[in-house]
Amino acid sequence: MVKHTTATNQRLASLSRFMQILDGTFPSGIFVHSFGLEPHIIKWIVKDITTLKLYLNNLILDQYMRLEFVIIKKVYENLQEDKVNKIYSMDNKYSSLMTYEYSKASTNIGYNYYTQIKNHISKSVVQNYFDAIENKKSDGNEIVVLSSYAFDLDICMEDFIVMWCKKNLINISATALKISRIKPSEIQQMLFQFDEILGNLEFEKLGDKITNFNPLFEEVIFAHKNLEPKMFVT
Repeated sequence: MVKHTTATNQRLASLSRFMQILDGTFPSGIFVHSFGLEPHIIKWIVKDITTLKLYLNNLILDQYMRLEFVIIKKVYENLQEDKVNKIYSMDNKYSSLMTYEYSKASTNIGYNYYTQIKNHISKSVVQNYFDAIENKKSDGNEIVVLSSYAFDLDICMEDFIVMWCKKNLINISATALKISRIKPSEIQQMLFQFDEILGNLEFEKLGDKITNFNPLFEEVIFAHKNLEPKMFVT
């Protein structure tokens, strides 16, 4: 029988905690944005397992690598440098970049996470951020709350990004089951392939600039006859 070190025990405990936190069935619920999957299926752009895989891969490259992953990187950096005020600002900016409904859902589930884990924080810098959520100084978006908690649990940035992203890919794919004819067994095998894709992400290429321009999302909006392009709506 292998005897674990204290560090190994802590790492396993942290991963176990996050498996529970990221399980959307209980008690937080699920928050995920498909960024246009439904209209892509209706327009027959996503029609089989090959095009679904391409869509999800592009979601990582065009959305997450430019916004969410950059947010996570900045949360980790600012927590390491004890720059909590920058996290407040970034948290609130993230809300302003998104549509009203997206921001509302993101902050609602972020608050759900916050209420469940607020009594389990060990690092003072993370506690300061959580105090800001309690005092309404920070919006408490899901991605910022979870990033901060992962930092508190000493989960490295790369591991957190992979876990968070895979959770989203699974939830988006589950949606595809309801609105397409793609078989569950095909989706399961396709999701297995993303383990290698996520394992080969070039985290060192994450920039510092946050952008919310997503070609996938813009394409379906510009092609829709009854919607104004969101970039012109105030």
